[in-house]
Amino acid sequence: MFVLRKIKYKKGRKVHPSTLEYTGIHKDTPTEMQMFVYDTDEVIEFQQCEPHDLDANIDALKVNWINIHGLNNHTFIEKVGAKFEADYFIISDILNTTKRTRIEEYHNILFFNVKSLLPQKKSDNISVEQISFLLKDNVLLSFQEKRSDFFTHIRERIRTNSGVVRTKKADYLLYLLLDAIIENFYITIESEENKVDELIDISKKNTNPEVLELIEKHRDNFNFLKRSIIPLRDSLYSIKSIKDDNVFNDIQHENFTFFSRLHQKCLELLEQIDSDLITLDSTSNYFFSAQNHKMNQVMKTLTVVSMFFLPLTFIVGVYGQNFKNLPELEWEYGYFIIWGIMLAVVAVMFIYFKIKKWF
Repeated sequence: MFVLRKIKYKKGRKVHPSTLEYTGIHKDTPTEMQMFVYDTDEVIEFQQCEPHDLDANIDALKVNWINIHGLNNHTFIEKVGAKFEADYFIISDILNTTKRTRIEEYHNILFFNVKSLLPQKKSDNISVEQISFLLKDNVLLSFQEKRSDFFTHIRERIRTNSGVVRTKKADYLLYLLLDAIIENFYITIESEENKVDELIDISKKNTNPEVLELIEKHRDNFNFLKRSIIPLRDSLYSIKSIKDDNVFNDIQHENFTFFSRLHQKCLELLEQIDSDLITLDSTSNYFFSAQNHKMNQVMKTLTVVSMFFLPLTFIVGVYGQNFKNLPELEWEYGYFIIWGIMLAVVAVMFIYFKIKKWF
């Protein structure tokens, strides 16, 4: 039977439609801009650029990578967007970190919005950063919420002319940057899997309810990873599936294969997450089974002990009655005889339980 998933309204940060405002958590990060201008022969780096420097620094015959850290200065971001005729709502989506991952093309500008995830050190939480890209002609703009080393190796490849990056256009650079972001998903999943492996070992030795809380925490992390990858997979599929329809004009036909590889990586990540979720389900089932087994052992012990005392209680109850005519009470060795009978009953029951392997 097919059951519809219940969708709940999630109240988020409300921003006025006519107001540009950064909605993320990195409020103290200053807005800075760097540029790489390169071709097969040379590479030029510009540090601490301002929006008015773009006209002089951009070379239409070369690849231009403009990277911006920090999104607090919305005026700065708006001026940069105006240089490339980016629509107002695109700039708004860059600053609004609650937006879903997606890819769209407006007026010859390819806009890509994606979430980058990494595990937090000494914590079970996952760090989230929104990264946006604008691709127009031979210019690629990347917008990051804060400084990070996601793209350090790509900068080194450009500087040292390693691989084919300097022989390709800006769309290939976009592929490399997206590939680096997807690599962060691999790192995050591997970190979660290592923690889950430790959790499995703990669950085999400890039935403390805190273990179940940790299992549910990692289950939530995997589901969050899944929700982050699915829209990225769909966006990459849209590039992969319409390469012959001239929809994304800024991506060269021979480079669609690279984006197809990214789509395949997303499928691999989702398959791995599904496998990890099954592992967590098994861990939860094992945890509950261990708890039930422990409870059954306790109940079994209590039952066996009560069975030993049940006939003894009966005997004591019989001879504890206040009737005058109880012949055994007058026996000289009655007390010792009753003790002998009780010990014999316990011994017989003990041997019987052992034969039945009840303990």
